[in-house]
Amino acid sequence: MDETREARILAVATLEEPTRRRLYDHVVRQTAAVTRDEAATALGLPRATAAFHLDRLAAEGLLDVVYERRSGRSGPGAGRPAKLYRRSERHVEVSLPEHRYNLAGDLLAAAIEDAEATGESPRTALERRARQLGNELAAAAPGTAGAGTSSDAVMRILEAHGFEPRVDDRVIVLGNCPFHTLAQDHTDLICEMNLCLLDGLLAGLDATQLQAQLKPEPGHCCVRLEPNPTLAS
Repeated sequence: MDETREARILAVATLEEPTRRRLYDHVVRQTAAVTRDEAATALGLPRATAAFHLDRLAAEGLLDVVYERRSGRSGPGAGRPAKLYRRSERHVEVSLPEHRYNLAGDLLAAAIEDAEATGESPRTALERRARQLGNELAAAAPGTAGAGTSSDAVMRILEAHGFEPRVDDRVIVLGNCPFHTLAQDHTDLICEMNLCLLDGLLAGLDATQLQAQLKPEPGHCCVRLEPNPTLAS
């Protein structure tokens, strides 16, 4: 087994420990790096336990460690910088972050078949298929009946499909792109597909308070869900 593959397997195995997985899930869903105390408080853990597991996650390359002074002070008397944790930029093969390349492959294959059968452009067919799939994901999601306008319902579905949603000042930012590698190699095509997928999801949920917008940002999915300005009070 080559060293790179072995490292990936060890990283995934690290998350089999339940407390460690809870800490990892908590850290990656925050919009900023977190301290040991913050993670311990959020999950109701002893600080020493949180520190042990956070350092183990960092040692396996699943979290990055940064140092900051939270007081905003500098110079003598400012104290030592705090140790903080955030998700690593490393992408562990398929599972961490979660990727859905089979879903993208199904959409692309269906779009090509539709284009050959109807004469429409493959891109138009892909965007239509992606919106249709978004509608289907909304219809199939448990617990959304009667709660179509709920942002919580949107968050649950995004979470279930690997987008790692986080709320940042009323905007839902997506910490993970399930089509990451494809989006790197074919950015315009895959990001537009993703935009249509999430637009279809919002339409299927009747989540009219939100709109999907294509706003690429390093370390995030290219799409974010913003408040619909036409409904702003």
